[in-house]
Amino acid sequence: MLIVFAILAGAIALFAWGRPRVDIVAILVVLALMLTRLLTPREALAGFGDPVVVLIAAIFVVGEALVNTGVVHRLGEAVMKLGGGNETRLIVLIMVLAGGIGAFMSSSAIVAMFIPLVLTVTRKTGLNSKRMLMPLSVAALISGMMTLIASSPNMIIEGALRGHGLAPLDFFSWTPFGLAVLAAAIAFMLAARGLLSKQVVVKDASATSPSAYDLVGSYGLADRLRRLRVPAISPLIGRSVAQLQQSDNDPGAVLVGFEKHPRGKPQFLSALPESVFEADDTIFVVAEMDRARRLIQTQRLVELPHLDERQRAEALQQLGVAELMLAPESRLIGKLLGDAQFRSRHRLSVLAIRHRGEPLTTNLANRTLDFGDTLLVAGDWADIGKLWDDREDFVVLTLPAEYQERLPARQRAPVAIGILIAMVVGMAFQLIPNSAAALLAALAMIGGGCVRLDAIYRVISWKTVVLIAGMLPLATALTKTGATDLMAKELVAALGSLGPIAMLVVVFLVTALVGLFVSNSATAVLIGPIAIDAAQALQVSPYAFAMTVSIACCAAYVTPVSSPVNMLVMEPGGYAFGDYVKVGLPLLVLTMLITVALVAVIYPV
Repeated sequence: MLIVFAILAGAIALFAWGRPRVDIVAILVVLALMLTRLLTPREALAGFGDPVVVLIAAIFVVGEALVNTGVVHRLGEAVMKLGGGNETRLIVLIMVLAGGIGAFMSSSAIVAMFIPLVLTVTRKTGLNSKRMLMPLSVAALISGMMTLIASSPNMIIEGALRGHGLAPLDFFSWTPFGLAVLAAAIAFMLAARGLLSKQVVVKDASATSPSAYDLVGSYGLADRLRRLRVPAISPLIGRSVAQLQQSDNDPGAVLVGFEKHPRGKPQFLSALPESVFEADDTIFVVAEMDRARRLIQTQRLVELPHLDERQRAEALQQLGVAELMLAPESRLIGKLLGDAQFRSRHRLSVLAIRHRGEPLTTNLANRTLDFGDTLLVAGDWADIGKLWDDREDFVVLTLPAEYQERLPARQRAPVAIGILIAMVVGMAFQLIPNSAAALLAALAMIGGGCVRLDAIYRVISWKTVVLIAGMLPLATALTKTGATDLMAKELVAALGSLGPIAMLVVVFLVTALVGLFVSNSATAVLIGPIAIDAAQALQVSPYAFAMTVSIACCAAYVTPVSSPVNMLVMEPGGYAFGDYVKVGLPLLVLTMLITVALVAVIYPV
């Protein structure tokens, strides 16, 4: 016991110090457990195969798929529309959403999926993500207090009641506690957000990337973008973009992209050399009024109104723009732009050139390129991204905000939502183990084209995975040496004579204390039966004590290692160990007071 307590104390001290990295600390814990022979190598490394670790790794893939397909983006837009740039409203919305949805699925899954949403909102509004990710974590933990299936401790406690020959709790027995704690937590986080950071806004709006529309406007082209329909009588039908360029001696119009309608749904595509004009296509052209009129007359086109803001945002997910500068040793310096064959070589269109500070938008093909010239190009985001590798010729100067928000698999959103619902149903009704449901969902997202196979190793936070896998064996060592059992029994025995209410406080604090160091599931397994026995010995309601343990297991706010949920927000939020303590301790006391008060009313002691 002394050895395991020493390892535990050393790990906590290193976590608090912040050095070395938390995942390295976890590996040191595994090594210490093996070298001291507290655990066999198999036991010490068992955390890497634990269902919780597999679940979290799979959920990262599911979360990335929801980002790629735009599900998170649209949810973020809804949150932003309701919350605007008001930090208070946004925090309330995020906590209510996370707390409500988490009542029916894994809290780790909720956080993994909501982190990109919160970061998108903070990036657009300029608000400080450090003040908003901790409320997300807190709400996800509280979601475990909402229903029977919301967290594993709830199900473990119900099993403990059955094991003592008592009637089980109802599915929604936890709901009054969860709702009361969530309401109090929202009020507390609004009052305590200054403890995380005094800085509300982290950057000015001017510091953010310009939008694609603003970038086009900086070259004086915003009023030259035309939207034209290609009717069935147009001579363009059946011709490719490359054929049009070869036959058109007047380069006064630049074709940017297409809007096609396969199966009745709008699809935006870049104007590639091989793209073919079809009846009822809509094309996007940059041209002056005179040239646009000639094009409409000669090709029998029909001018359409501009896209609204929502449609424009959807179009810019596929039709990208960027600003390039010619590198000092670029092979294009001294050549005519027309000779560069930009569309055929790079699959991009040059919309304008800025030469010595002056934008040039006409007769581009006959312009001689010079050192320091910048080019405004348009095309598919994937082709724009390839220019990063062509450092010999180009320097990518400006990528608009849409580049960071592009949705590679936007058309697969219905598939992603269907897979997510299936995963939630599987978890909610315990049709299959949670880890199996998450793995199946991750594989389905990959197979359904919602996330690329080569992206999954990039999106998984391996630091988080190693940390959790390395700390789980510490719970095994505490149990194996009898340390956890000894702590719980001695505290209960010493303070059991204080009366039922005081005893409930002690049970809550003991459970929370043990939960600082071991998983909440292990805490429920160890403390639950002891608390029920203590209640029966005191001849008071065992349900009161069982519910107190269950809620205390979920109230893992105080340290980043108390729950995987806390670890998920640690890196993106830039939190230190002390941030969790400052927020978690008062919140833990508040949760304890609410729990004991409600238990005394619902299950009179």
